[in-house]
Amino acid sequence: TSEAQPAHCCSSVNYLTRWKPASRMDIYVYYRVPVAHASSMQQRVRAMQHSLAQKFHIQCSLKRRPELSHDCQTWMEIYPQVPADFAAALSEAVSSHALPALIAGERHIETFVDIEACA
Repeated sequence: TSEAQPAHCCSSVNYLTRWKPASRMDIYVYYRVPVAHASSMQQRVRAMQHSLAQKFHIQCSLKRRPELSHDCQTWMEIYPQVPADFAAALSEAVSSHALPALIAGERHIETFVDIEACA
C-alpha cells in the first residue's frame, strides 16, 4: 500500500484554496507600432506614463524588441506593483492619449501577481 504524502503548503490543491485576490499586481502591455509612427507614439506613451506615475505613485517603463517585423516594432509598457483599480485608469488614459490610432492591431494586456511564500 502507498502511504499518504504530507501536504506541502505550496501543493497545487493547497495553493488554489489559499489564493486570495492581490491588492497589488504587475501589468504588462504589448502591441505593434509601425516604424512611421514610432516617434509620435513614444511622445504619447511617455506623457501617459508620466501622468499615471504621478497619480498612482508608481514606476513605469517602456521597452521594445530590437528587431522589426513587417515594418513594425513590438513595444511593451510595464507597470509593476500597481493597485487593483489601476487597470481602469490605464484604459481611460490610453483612450485620452489616442494611442490606438498609432498602433497596428490590438494592445494585449497581461496581469501577474506575486506567488506567496509558504508560511
